[in-house]
Amino acid sequence: MLKKIRVFVVDDSIFFRQMLINDLKERSNLEVVGFAASALEARTKIPTIKPDVITMDVEMPGLSGIDFLKELLPKYPIPVILVSSLNLSVFDALAAGAVDFVQKPNMSKDYNVKSFFNVLNSKIYIASRAKVNVKSQAGRPQGGAVAAPAGAAAPTAAFSSNLSQMIQNTMLIAIGASTGGTEATLEVLQRLPADMPGIVVTQHMPEGFTKMYAERLNRICKLEVKEAQNGDRVRKGLVLIAPGGALQMRVEKDLKGFYVSCQPGEKVNGHRPSVDVLFSSVAKKAGKSAVGIIMTGMGRDGASGLLEMRKAGAFTIGQDKESCVVYGMPMVAYDIGGVCVQASCTNISNVLLNQLRKM
Repeated sequence: MLKKIRVFVVDDSIFFRQMLINDLKERSNLEVVGFAASALEARTKIPTIKPDVITMDVEMPGLSGIDFLKELLPKYPIPVILVSSLNLSVFDALAAGAVDFVQKPNMSKDYNVKSFFNVLNSKIYIASRAKVNVKSQAGRPQGGAVAAPAGAAAPTAAFSSNLSQMIQNTMLIAIGASTGGTEATLEVLQRLPADMPGIVVTQHMPEGFTKMYAERLNRICKLEVKEAQNGDRVRKGLVLIAPGGALQMRVEKDLKGFYVSCQPGEKVNGHRPSVDVLFSSVAKKAGKSAVGIIMTGMGRDGASGLLEMRKAGAFTIGQDKESCVVYGMPMVAYDIGGVCVQASCTNISNVLLNQLRKM
């Protein structure tokens, strides 16, 4: 019999907290080992109970979820799943070390509630196997690039942002990530100069949050970042984030260059948007004029698409095991031969820029 995942619930709403506890208790793989109505209460209970995973709201009275995480995780690096309404504070909590988040459901819709609990259960399982990145350690370099078996030459540590106009205007960079990817993608993008070739990103994230995420990146990065809309052109200095919800984002090409198509579509590998959908389209439309980067996340979404990109002549980078929150998607991509070079999250930007300078 498999060991149950021990879960601790933190939520100031009596109704919602009890609903969470009741559902989680019914799951054969989970055990609710405690609860708290505030972060202050959780602070006293968690060191004794030592759960495997914590579910937590961000906005709570007394001590905010963000301050709680900053205090808790350096001492007790326990994976935390945020259970929150549509709120920009979610990204601050992820930056403080939370592993992932789930949007609170619309209580008037039974399907929405059932879907919420299924997603939460899945994310708790993933979180129980995740690596917690404490903020104080996140900024430290975590090693260099490691050549894959059939990989290209390892890049040098030094790099220049002076890319040729031809590279800036004809190349395309595609990034895919899931659990842990919000901060990992930020780590890469904030190290890149404003004159980069166009970048397209698929990050597994619910509708609404992708727009807030893009706005957050736009404030932090030198590059312009926005949530993609159907027909947006891929151009120098712009990062397009695939919208969450009912759409799949693909790259298309016409006489003017690359643009994105954001159209309704079925889930692929259980995801919408799907990294495989994006990468496969880049392989077909950009070929060797592209670089693919697959980052932290559970499962295999993006692995097959990255292999397609490499076979089409693209240079491909996989985040290494040591710097991943969950070494799933990059591992599968590496194992099937889709990765030219593995690199730490803090070094992917160096690898990318060095490769572009060679083209």
